[in-house]
Amino acid sequence: MSSSFGERIRLFLVGWLGYILVSVIGATLRYRVEGWEDFQRSRNGGKSLIFSFWHNQILQATHFFRFRGIIVMSSSHRDGIYTSQVIKKFGYAIARGSSTRGGVRALLEMKRHLEQGRDVGFTADGPKGPVYQVKPGPVWLSQRTGAPIMPFHVQPERYWEMKSWDRFRVPKPFSRTLVKIGRLFVVPPESDEEQWVEVYQREMDQLKEYCESYWKGK
Repeated sequence: MSSSFGERIRLFLVGWLGYILVSVIGATLRYRVEGWEDFQRSRNGGKSLIFSFWHNQILQATHFFRFRGIIVMSSSHRDGIYTSQVIKKFGYAIARGSSTRGGVRALLEMKRHLEQGRDVGFTADGPKGPVYQVKPGPVWLSQRTGAPIMPFHVQPERYWEMKSWDRFRVPKPFSRTLVKIGRLFVVPPESDEEQWVEVYQREMDQLKEYCESYWKGK
C-alpha cells in the first residue's frame, strides 16, 4: 500500500471514524453472556487463549473484548490495514499476515506472544473466506503451545447485513446481543491436524447454529 501523504490521511480518517462508529453502536448494545465462567476459569488458571470468531462479527467482537491487549492477525491487503486502524484504538495489537500472504510469519509471531502469556485472536474464516469455513491457524497454534482455542459468537437480535463475501453484520443500536462462549479445547501435540480442523469446524458450526436460533420467539 502506498505511504503517500494522501493515504496516511485516509488511514487516519478511517481509523477515527471507525472508532466512533463502533463506540457509539457498541455502547447501546444490551449484552447477554453465556459461558463466561469457562473464560474466567481459564483466565484464573493463567492460560493464554486463542480467541476465535467469524469475520462478519468483527464490529461487535471488537467492542465486547476491547482493551484486553489481545493480539489479532490482520491481513496486509487494504481492507485489513483499514480494519487494523480501527481495532488498535480499542487496545488490540496486530500480527500482520493472512492465510495467503505472510501467514507463516504472523503465526510464528502469535506463537511467541502465546508463550509469553498474551492472548491472540483470529477470524476463523480468515480475511477472505469462504464464509464460515475455518482456517487451520488456531489448530496449529494450540497444538504447539498448549493454549486452548476459545470459540465464541456474538449474535445481535437485530442487525444490518452487508452484501460482502462475509455478509458483514452491523448491529442495530439498542439491540439485545448474545455473547456465547463455546467449549474451550486444546489440540494435543502429536495429533492429526486435519482431524482437529474438522473438530474446530464442528465447534464453530454448532455455536453459530445455537446463536442464530437464540432470539427466535424471545
